[in-house]
Amino acid sequence: MVGLSGREERIVELLQDGGELSVSALSETLGVSSVTIRSDLKALEAKGIILRSRGAAMSAYHPLLVEKQSSHVEAKEAIAKAAASLVHDGDRIMITNGTTSALIGRYLLGKRDIQIVSNSTLLPPYARINPNLSLTMVGGEFRPSAEALVGPAALKQLQEYHVALTFTGTDGFTKDHGLTTHLMENAEIVRQMCRQATKRILVTDSSKYGRQGFVKILPLSEIDVLITDKGLPQDAIEEIRAMGIEVVVV
Repeated sequence: MVGLSGREERIVELLQDGGELSVSALSETLGVSSVTIRSDLKALEAKGIILRSRGAAMSAYHPLLVEKQSSHVEAKEAIAKAAASLVHDGDRIMITNGTTSALIGRYLLGKRDIQIVSNSTLLPPYARINPNLSLTMVGGEFRPSAEALVGPAALKQLQEYHVALTFTGTDGFTKDHGLTTHLMENAEIVRQMCRQATKRILVTDSSKYGRQGFVKILPLSEIDVLITDKGLPQDAIEEIRAMGIEVVVV
């Protein structure tokens, strides 16, 4: 994960299975003192990554989400940075839940009067440190595995807004099957957010290309811009551009 030391990353990995590990166990596994481990745990807790109890720690996030956050980190950061560059002062935007889309908030520093509507519970830390961001969180039911708010309440509230841009991720995408996900409720949220936007932007690393999730979100043709990394095959890029979609490769 970006911003973590090598030892901190290893601690997060050890906590990924959702269990609780003691300071002494972490100390023995990593070959450092208990004092050092406690210092690392204090730093990780301050970043909101873990929860501490007396003499032990556990991950603050669902194991599935931690796994997603830890994969293709450099590509996700570059994609999020490119996505943020499309946001201009005064824009009203929507950002769906997802480990790549949530990172866009990190790169909006320096922009002014940005209004975000989102169902992602990963976004508030960025709004907290950036006074130029105004974040509206839609209500709904919390899904820990996606760090998302979903359901009828969220869908109803989204209909009240119109925005210039919607940024969305996906669990998989293909030319024929479009954007797909493993969570039905998430598909409904993404579709609604895309309906409320003038322009729809897909932010996803190239590993998602060719994957087909359980639930179809929407056809690829309904996306206006794809931002991805250099791992996307050239023939796929050409096919997607032939559909009238702008492809940005970072």
